[in-house]
Amino acid sequence: MVSLFLPTSTHLQQNPTNSTWLSVSSSKQNPLTLLPCTRKTWSCNAFQDISTQVELLNNTLHIDETLALFPSIKSGYSQFLNITDDLPEVERWWIVAFGGLSWAYLTARPGVLIGAIDAYILAPLQVGLDNVLGRRNLKRRDFVIGNKIGEGSFGVVYSGAIVPKNVSVEDRVQKRGRQLEIDGRFKEKVILKKVKVGVQGAEECGNYEEWFNYRLSRAAPETCAEFLGSFVADKTSSQFTKGGKWLVWKFEGDRDLGNYMSERNFPLNLESIMFGRVLQGLESVERDALIIKQIMRQIITSLKKIHDTGIVHRDIKPANLVVTRKGEIKIIDFGAAADLRIGKNYTPNRTLLDPDYCPPELYVLPEETPTPPPEPIAALLSPILWLLNSPDLFDMYSAGITLMQMAIPSMRSTAGLKNFNSEIKNVGYDLKKWREVTRSRPDLQILDLDSGRGWDLATKLISERGFLRRGRLSAAAALRHPYFFLGSDQAAAVLSKLKLSK
Repeated sequence: MVSLFLPTSTHLQQNPTNSTWLSVSSSKQNPLTLLPCTRKTWSCNAFQDISTQVELLNNTLHIDETLALFPSIKSGYSQFLNITDDLPEVERWWIVAFGGLSWAYLTARPGVLIGAIDAYILAPLQVGLDNVLGRRNLKRRDFVIGNKIGEGSFGVVYSGAIVPKNVSVEDRVQKRGRQLEIDGRFKEKVILKKVKVGVQGAEECGNYEEWFNYRLSRAAPETCAEFLGSFVADKTSSQFTKGGKWLVWKFEGDRDLGNYMSERNFPLNLESIMFGRVLQGLESVERDALIIKQIMRQIITSLKKIHDTGIVHRDIKPANLVVTRKGEIKIIDFGAAADLRIGKNYTPNRTLLDPDYCPPELYVLPEETPTPPPEPIAALLSPILWLLNSPDLFDMYSAGITLMQMAIPSMRSTAGLKNFNSEIKNVGYDLKKWREVTRSRPDLQILDLDSGRGWDLATKLISERGFLRRGRLSAAAALRHPYFFLGSDQAAAVLSKLKLSK
């Protein structure tokens, strides 16, 4: 700390050599200080020193005033001074600098500190709470199975309902198919996923999906459907196979973005769902653009929150984006996801991918990346891994393909998408070159609106990785892109011409 010398008296004495000594008396804690100066300059130097000390005192008072506004910080600062009272000033600043750098490292993405709190505090608390509420004790007879919604490589998805406690349900098979009846007694709807039995990798994929759903239910619950838990079938009957695992989510919608995109009136078929009303006062193309922008904003916002936890989904596509009845986009199917904070579900040279949506690098990290060490060590090193490789950009390419599909009608078909992927590969994943050479004559008017902001965003998502594995927008950077700002024409429409009617 700086010592402040406040003079109480000043005495001048002249010696034979015309030099003068300024004697400054200080408090009892400070020794007498003598300042040499010449007769002509003593007053200037002395008052300059006094002015400096007064300025330091004022600065100190300002610090005290500032700390007074934050009692907790002031208390911590006082404790720090008491603990380090015997240390030199330089060592104190080294401690402060080291502490600041450590805090910045531990809180940098993917969040070593927050991840540790989640793993060692929040996760055990969730297990205890779920056991009390019975969520970890789900059974086969707690549910009835409805219609089949979809099927993937490792699982089959059904609609269903929770059996009320006062209702006894027998397995009743309908005449058509082997589905159980659901009548008016069952109010709480759910979505159930049956993990396939006897399929290599299915059980492992189901276990990972369960883990990721529990993780995100704590870290980013708004990004995915509410996960209710899992159960193992205790006998074989109807759709149940003894020993087969089932995952259960709260019903928030049984239609995904791909279902809506397959209809001829997309995106207008989502207008009332996304906005709650029908937009009037805009041209048809502008209405389409606003709906697509609303969907895209939600997708990228959810990806940002998921990436902030250290998780990369690795299978972003319209079929894995559920549209809820409230117009929310929920990301589903985390069987291929990887938690790169601790290396969960990560193998350097293996990944589950959809070739229609996968970026050119194919793997979320370079193949030469070593197998992750034990979880605590992997977590400690994860900020360096993330900084060097930016694995979140894997998902952003898939988000760019989804944007293109929504905006360009010809890309919504399977054949159109495959043709695009073939052409974009031939031009080195340069979307601008693709536009010049493609023979498909795509309709780009939605992306070209508002000075081509949508097109510019697409070109910065659909690209190869450049120097230091950059060259593609992250979710956070994409949300700052001008595409998500209202253009002058759109703002005018919203503020003056736009009329809302049911």
